[in-house]
Amino acid sequence: MKAIAIDGPAGAGKSTIARKVAKELGFIYVDTGALYRTVALAVVRQPFEADETAKVVDLLQEIKVELKFVDEEQRVFLNGEDVTDEIRSPEVSMCASVVSAIPQVRSFLFQLQQDIAAKNDVIMDGRDIGTVVLPNADLKIFLTATAEDRAKRRYDQLLESGTVVDFQKLLEEIKQRDYNDSNREISPLKQAEDAILVDTSGNTLEESVSLLLELIKRHIGL
Repeated sequence: MKAIAIDGPAGAGKSTIARKVAKELGFIYVDTGALYRTVALAVVRQPFEADETAKVVDLLQEIKVELKFVDEEQRVFLNGEDVTDEIRSPEVSMCASVVSAIPQVRSFLFQLQQDIAAKNDVIMDGRDIGTVVLPNADLKIFLTATAEDRAKRRYDQLLESGTVVDFQKLLEEIKQRDYNDSNREISPLKQAEDAILVDTSGNTLEESVSLLLELIKRHIGL
C-alpha cells in the first residue's frame, strides 16, 4: 500500500486538491479534517461549550464517526446521519479547532485513520498526518498559502454554497485557527522534517493539482 500525507493550515486547499489528485491516481482520499469537524458538530449540537473538555470527552462515548465512499466520493457520517455538508459551517470550523486539541479526541480518531491507510492506497490530509498519523508515509507534503489567499478561497467556497459571510471576519478566523493549530500541546501543526513545502498562493486549482501530481509521480514512481 502507498501512503501520501498532506499537511497544512486551514484553507490551504488540501481537501479540494487532494481529492482531485487521489482520483487521478486511483487512490482513496481521506479528509481527516472532516472527522474532527464531525466530532465538533456533535459538540455544537450540545448545550455546553467546546472548551468544557470533560463533557466533550464524555460525549465521545455516545458518538460514532464513519467514512463511507459513495460513488467514489467521501461522505462522513455521525451516528448514521450523513453530515458531509453540515460540517462545513464557520461555527463548526471554529469548534473543530478547539476540540482537535483534546488528546482524547485525537486518540478517538487516530485508529480509524490508521486502519484506512493500512488497507488502501491513500492520500490523507490534515494537520499532523506526516508527523503523527502516518510518520512512515511514502511522501509527505506541507501545503500552504498566505492567510489572505486562504480566506478568499474559503469565502468563495461558502458563497458558492449559499452561505453569506463577512470576508474580514473569515480572515480573522483563519488567523486564529492558524494560531490554535500551531500552538496546541498535542500534535501541533508543523511541517515534518522530511516533508516537501508547496506554496499555492496565487495558483488556480488546476495549477495546484498539476503541481502535486508531478511531485508525487517524481517521488514515488507512479
